Parts: sequence; C-alpha cells; structure tokens
Amino acid sequence: MITRPLSVSYAMIFAVIGVVILIGIERASFAPMIFPLAGGFMLVGPVLLSGFFAMADRVRRDELCRFSDIVHGFSRTSREMLTIALVCTLLFMIWVADVATVYGFTVGRVPASLLTLFFPSKNVLSFMIWSSVLGALLAFVIFSISAFSVPLLYYRRAGLVQAIVSSVTAVFRQSATEPVVGRHSCRNDHRQHPDLPTFLLTFPVLAFASHALYRELFPELSV
Repeated sequence: MITRPLSVSYAMIFAVIGVVILIGIERASFAPMIFPLAGGFMLVGPVLLSGFFAMADRVRRDELCRFSDIVHGFSRTSREMLTIALVCTLLFMIWVADVATVYGFTVGRVPASLLTLFFPSKNVLSFMIWSSVLGALLAFVIFSISAFSVPLLYYRRAGLVQAIVSSVTAVFRQSATEPVVGRHSCRNDHRQHPDLPTFLLTFPVLAFASHALYRELFPELSV
C-alpha cells in the first residue's frame, strides 16, 4: 500500500510553514534562532500525528488512503488531546521565550546572517550550545508526556491522567525504546523511500514508526 504521496503532501504543509519562518528569521538577521525554532517543532509534533494514525489504520486494513482520512483522524480529536496540544504549545512558547533570552545575553543585537552559522563566532557558538542543552531537556519532558498519551487518547483507551502516567512510565521503563524506534523507522523507511534527505520524508517515517511502537508496547489495540 503506497502512502508516500499522501504522507509527503501532509508533511509539506508544515515544511512550507517552516520555510516562511526561516525566511522571516533571515530577514530579521537572527539566523542562529533557526536551529532552536526548528527543533522546537518536535515539541508540538506529537499532537499532529492523528492524520498519520488514520492512514496507518487504513494500511493495516489494506484499504486505500485518501486525504479525507487525515481529516477523519483529526475529527477524532478529544478534549483530552486538545489539552495535551495546549500544554505542548504552552511549553513551546516558554521555549521560544527562553532561547530568545539566551540569544539576548550571548549574541545580543549584533546582526547574524546565515553565513554566521557556517563560521560561528564565540558568542553564536555559545548560544547554540546553551540552547541545545535547554532544548534537549524540554524535549525529553514533552516526549515523556506525549509519546504514548496521544495514541492512547486517540484510540480512547485511557483518560487524560492515566494516559500521561502510562506514557511517562513506558518511556522510563522501556530501556529498549530507542532501538525499537530505530527498527520501526527502518521498516517504514523501506516502504516509503530508500533515503531520508528531508523533513518531507523523515516526519512521515517517524510518525508511522511511533504508531508501530505504540502498538508494540500497548498490544491490545483494536481498530
């Protein structure tokens, strides 16, 4: 079952938004902010997976995937899922405020174009290091909360609190989680494309891999 065209088209919506943001940052001469903002997408990324879940369910039933399936996936969004989305968005805003503060202390008002990313000054390098550390910590918190709570809520298998607790527990207890993600990513990579050069391919692959991992860790799923 070929889902690549539909998956790439869906991912392209967010890629275009990213390009617009990138152009705006470059025009404002804040080029070093590109990396933390691009990484910050992963803070809200999990709540955008409903469309991929709907496609994955169709593939499991050997049914043809259509764009209406993505719409149907989001129509299943519950209040609990909206709460998770709100929390992720709030943390993303906190993240933007934090990196902006770090940027002010390290780089300041000195104009920085894309060229500075290839030949970073001491201040730019300091900003990139500190923003990466802060981003990693915040990303882990979001991952722990949303990694499995989103699919649990999507399939109506748990309430909000139970879903979050189950997600955090699974992340901390499954020492094999990262290798499993890698294994499922390779499987989906084989079906989708032999190479992953861009976000248009990596986002769908990771989305389907996270769905496969969810089904492996919570095998009582029935669609």
